Amino acid sequence: MAFSPCSSVPAVAAITCLIAVVVGCYCPVEARIPTTLDGPFQPLTVPFDPSLRGNAVDLPDDDHRVRRRVKGFEPEQISVSLSADYDSVWISWITGEYQIGDNIMPLDPKSVQSVVQYGEMGYPPTNEASGYSLVYNQLYPFEGLQNYTSGIIHHVRLTGLKPNTVYFYQCGDPSIPAMSEIHHFRTMPVTGPRSYPERIAVVGDLGLTYNTTATIRHLTSNNPDLVLLIGDVTYANLYLTNGTGSDCYSCSFPNSPIHETYQPRWDYWGRYMQSLVSKVPIMVVEGNHEIEEQAENKTFEAYSSRFAFPSEESGSSSTFYYSFNAGGIHFIMIGAYTDFSKSGKQYKWLEQDLANVDRSITPWLVATWHPPWYSTYEAHYREAECMRMEMEELLYSYGVDIVFSGHVHAYERSNRVYDYNLDPCGPVYLTVGDGGNREKMAVHHADEPGHCPEPLTTPDEHLGAGAFCAMNFTSGPAAGKFCWDRQPDYSAFRESSFGHGILEVKNETWALWTWYRNQDSDDKIGDQIYIVRQPDKCRSRYMLTSWIAEL
Repeated sequence: MAFSPCSSVPAVAAITCLIAVVVGCYCPVEARIPTTLDGPFQPLTVPFDPSLRGNAVDLPDDDHRVRRRVKGFEPEQISVSLSADYDSVWISWITGEYQIGDNIMPLDPKSVQSVVQYGEMGYPPTNEASGYSLVYNQLYPFEGLQNYTSGIIHHVRLTGLKPNTVYFYQCGDPSIPAMSEIHHFRTMPVTGPRSYPERIAVVGDLGLTYNTTATIRHLTSNNPDLVLLIGDVTYANLYLTNGTGSDCYSCSFPNSPIHETYQPRWDYWGRYMQSLVSKVPIMVVEGNHEIEEQAENKTFEAYSSRFAFPSEESGSSSTFYYSFNAGGIHFIMIGAYTDFSKSGKQYKWLEQDLANVDRSITPWLVATWHPPWYSTYEAHYREAECMRMEMEELLYSYGVDIVFSGHVHAYERSNRVYDYNLDPCGPVYLTVGDGGNREKMAVHHADEPGHCPEPLTTPDEHLGAGAFCAMNFTSGPAAGKFCWDRQPDYSAFRESSFGHGILEVKNETWALWTWYRNQDSDDKIGDQIYIVRQPDKCRSRYMLTSWIAEL
């Protein structure tokens, strides 16, 4: 491969190469990483490889990676999640054994303390914090269905932490004693425009299959500082309460009186993930597979109970939507499966949260939710159109830079887009629903002959109460049609493969996005681009408000 100094390559490439030069490298001209300044790009589809459909099989109950390995009330399923800013994190874990059957007796949360001992040295710990505990039940009022009650779930918030600092910790009940081994985590960098986590892993629709294990193995090898999970965690709702599972629940169990779940799959998932998320913070937003309806029309009990969320710290009253900072990035986690209308609580919270963002402190604004707005696959095509119509203008007006979604089991990167039109100030939309779940990959595109869905089949009853909002396009190459007859202009790149992404924010205006495929070696790249902000060109509502105030 030929190498050339930066002065001999085009202007945009020279900027890209400058980053390499700063760290003492020359630039491989043929391998120059594209930037959004080069766009919009001609749409590209990577042909599907049928050999990649294998291994979408869940880990069995007796796999050693999902078995309970602790005794008594020793902690398991330990995880770290962030609070709203760098100086605080949550530690979560479970003690005691779940029960499933006809006659279950919930454990008493007060019977075990929720304590974390921690400090900057491995031992002895210099600080101690206490939190709260709970159990949740998954109950079915139908004969023959088994009920479930969880172990005791603990959440403890640590405060007063230093930025970008490694802390060692043990969790549990020191009075029994029943404490965990010593684990560690690193706090986020200080909130500011020149301070960023090195690598943020992004994955969606993960599940617990052999594909999942490949995804997590690759993801872990990239040494992330933070993990974003964009909904659809365990796929426990692909099972009956007796543990019988299927790739397609409605196909296999059409006569079930209620959509059952097998809640132990949540415990299996927590055990498998502990080696990663006990040291790397994980932030989760709900997906449709977390709905898990039960008696008294309760939903999302496992999701809302098992994870800690910085809801209160970020002014939210819900586990479905919240926000947090990671260095100079402000993340907004938005709930698609709760009220997203302009008159609802979430929208009002979102307006306030966006208005509070100071782009001189957190230049990057990243939003996430589960069902994508700009996916071109047949699966879930325009399913979230009602949500888009309610929220897109607000997010655009505040200059959101990147949007992550899942739901569609494939990878897709958009050109910058707003209201289906190419727009240099619109966000880059990234669909990463390819984490490895049991339902396998999405492989057909809505623009292929015979794969454009009937419009009335697109609404989801759990999204906006199943309202129908996706009409035919009124302008552009697809005017008068429900689907394009070629890959849409707003779709830059799409491929049906399992994998994960890594976001590396370099400074106030440049971020490197890399997507890795499971079938490749750890260092081979499936898609890569520099996402470049142009704050001088794209005046967000916040920036205009600040400018007017200065006048």
